[in-house]
Amino acid sequence: MTLTPEIYGTELETDEVTVVVATRNRARRLLETFPHHRARTILVDNGSDEPQPLFPGVDVVRLGENRGAAARNVGVERARTPFVAFADDDSYWTPGSLARAAELLREHPRAALLAARVLVGAEGRLDPVSAEMAASPLGTPAGAAGPSVLGFLACSVIVRRDAFLAAGGFEPRLFVYGEEGLLAMDLAAAGHELSYVDELVVRHLPQAAGRDNGARARVETRNKVLTAMLRRPPAVVARTVASAARENLLGTADALRQAGWARRRRSPLPPQIESDLRRLA
Repeated sequence: MTLTPEIYGTELETDEVTVVVATRNRARRLLETFPHHRARTILVDNGSDEPQPLFPGVDVVRLGENRGAAARNVGVERARTPFVAFADDDSYWTPGSLARAAELLREHPRAALLAARVLVGAEGRLDPVSAEMAASPLGTPAGAAGPSVLGFLACSVIVRRDAFLAAGGFEPRLFVYGEEGLLAMDLAAAGHELSYVDELVVRHLPQAAGRDNGARARVETRNKVLTAMLRRPPAVVARTVASAARENLLGTADALRQAGWARRRRSPLPPQIESDLRRLA
């Protein structure tokens, strides 16, 4: 399946940003969204077992296995621009947003991550997560690009490449669903700002059909518990496990089976970051 240069002819709006798109078996949706990218783009094929589109002039990395969210790490490592924006195969940044994001990151050297406003579906309804970030109880620190956040939607952020790599990127063990929280904590613990910027806009066109919501809930619960084990105080871990067990016992059990790994990788957060997380909770 080939996308012709006549279709993929969008003018690039910045040479400071690389868009990294991770995809797996979503050819039709990719054909709809990919032409909207307005910066150099790296497409990471996450072990697809179906024919995928070919985009002339686009850097395509074909992985031999499905690495989940960690596939994005491969794209960031391959990028050579100071900033990297993430998009899924069902999302894209609206015109002007990438160039503006690069400008903001230059103006705010402490910022390692900017989260965009997400408009969902053809009708463009505001994602509830965006509304929550806009009203973050952490407020907007002096000189910051926007309200402080300690979480994000991976398909709608731009990162400072060197800060992302120094933080280790997305943890492969978490795979997908809720993988963002750990990275947000680690970027903040390293002294970086994470800001929500309402003027940056991402369109998200999800397809619900074919998803196993039960399996997703199980993985989300597992990742919530593992993230707590990796970074939060023992009392918070205990409360998280107890709450998770009521929500999804299988996901909690999955996490507890990996407690040894989490213990070996444990690195408690600085007091200020832990305090901010408690305020958000």
